[in-house]
Amino acid sequence: MDYPQTSMAALVFETAQSYPTLRAWEYFGFHHTYAALARDIRHCAAALSAIGVREGTRVVVSLPNCPQAVTLLYALNALGAVAVFTHPLSAPEEMAFYLSSSRAEIAVTLYQFYDDLRDVFRAANLRRVILTAPLDMLPIAGFARLREKMPQNVLPWHRFWRLGGTKSPDTATVSSKAHDIAVVLYSGGTSGMPKGIALTNLNFNALARGTIAAGGNIEAGGRMLAVMPMFHGFGLGVCVHTSLVAGLCALLVPRFTVASYAKILSRRRVNYIAGVPTLFEALLRLPNTAHMRLGTLRGVFSGGDSLPTELHRRLDAFLTERGSPVRVREGYGLTESVTACCLTPPDGAPDGSIGLPFEDTRMIIVAPNTTDELPRGETGEILVSSPLVMPRYDDDETETAQALITLPDGRVWLRTGDLGSMDERGFLYFRGRLKRVIVSSGYNVYPHHVETVLNAVRGVAQSCVVGVPDDYRMQRVVAFIVVDDNTDTAALETALRERCRAALAPQSRPREYRFIDALPRTRVGKVDYGQLTVDS
Repeated sequence: MDYPQTSMAALVFETAQSYPTLRAWEYFGFHHTYAALARDIRHCAAALSAIGVREGTRVVVSLPNCPQAVTLLYALNALGAVAVFTHPLSAPEEMAFYLSSSRAEIAVTLYQFYDDLRDVFRAANLRRVILTAPLDMLPIAGFARLREKMPQNVLPWHRFWRLGGTKSPDTATVSSKAHDIAVVLYSGGTSGMPKGIALTNLNFNALARGTIAAGGNIEAGGRMLAVMPMFHGFGLGVCVHTSLVAGLCALLVPRFTVASYAKILSRRRVNYIAGVPTLFEALLRLPNTAHMRLGTLRGVFSGGDSLPTELHRRLDAFLTERGSPVRVREGYGLTESVTACCLTPPDGAPDGSIGLPFEDTRMIIVAPNTTDELPRGETGEILVSSPLVMPRYDDDETETAQALITLPDGRVWLRTGDLGSMDERGFLYFRGRLKRVIVSSGYNVYPHHVETVLNAVRGVAQSCVVGVPDDYRMQRVVAFIVVDDNTDTAALETALRERCRAALAPQSRPREYRFIDALPRTRVGKVDYGQLTVDS
């Protein structure tokens, strides 16, 4: 595949030239065409240039999905600056870490968070702090009034935006190259400090081209529901950048609620939706959705975490019952590869498969903690080599050296830390996290495999299997179960034990079952395994 040797912004400007009158985004009932988006990007780039943003400048963008976040992404990119995306609800200590580790000079956030973060911003000695409100780029927006006199380096959005008129937009941009760092995202790990993941223009542009090719029916003028947050690789890479490269309209949703999500699906003639399993589970649990008609859908994509077999089945049934002509397609990837690097084909995949690698993406299975490639069908660590793979962790040579290795074939490979297998046709199967392997009585137990068995039992909505300390076995297997409504837990436990006796080796069978209302989640919606503990 031919990849453009240019910036993310350059591809969006190309889309604007090809489809100037198509809608680029919709937000709270208002919209912008691609021509208007291109003008805004250039205007914003001029304003950023006026406050000293230059090639390589780091700017923290801590915003929900809103027009400002989209415009800033491409304006910073057009200048050759680096956009550091963080969760807008970051606690002060988290924000202090992001500012310090990213070496940011400027931060952009909402007015409502400034009081909690002012001491952090002051300690970071930022050159500028730009404050905005969710409606600031809409024609109905009024100027937000600050309740008190702000430090000289704090700039309200409307004053910042005016600066774009003081410098020619045409002279504000630079010629960014494919391998320049464009974005820093932070891993949503469940333990330890987050890692900054440095991603290039090529990484994002390869994702856009690869997703469009693998998607098969992504056509200009379609509508993508952009509910995944922009601080997440899935939201930024697929819902925003891929959409804008493809000429889609991104329906920006700043704050997720399942009720509003269902309302948008019902009323806005959505063509493409991309989400994590948690989002789809919430949708299926919502009452009174029988009237929903989904005949306009052209693509439904699940990623960010493993899609349980039972949830996959229920989601397909939900789509079919509401007139959708498509079924859910599952992808696999990680932030170190922006987001997706493989996807199930539109005509289906073997049960349990997470798809085929994107074009120009190679994936192999090696024995854990080695580089020895395993035969087809055997479980080991997934390694990825692709234009999607990050060049490094941000300012962390030790972590980079552990994650990126060069094999005798001369290619650089990413150690994913995930377990998987590959069949003879090249379909990939996710088997769990390498760090989640439970060693019980000297045997390796793979939680994902156990969870697949549990999730197939009627009455189980979700499950998570963990290992807990055990004096005899070193670790014993414990299953946490979220049940469907009105399920008798005693009868369900009996059914689970019977199923596990039939499907699992003795060392893999859970010793205990704990029934809980919901699985704990990280901020990006993945199961937070570290919080699932039991008393010894």
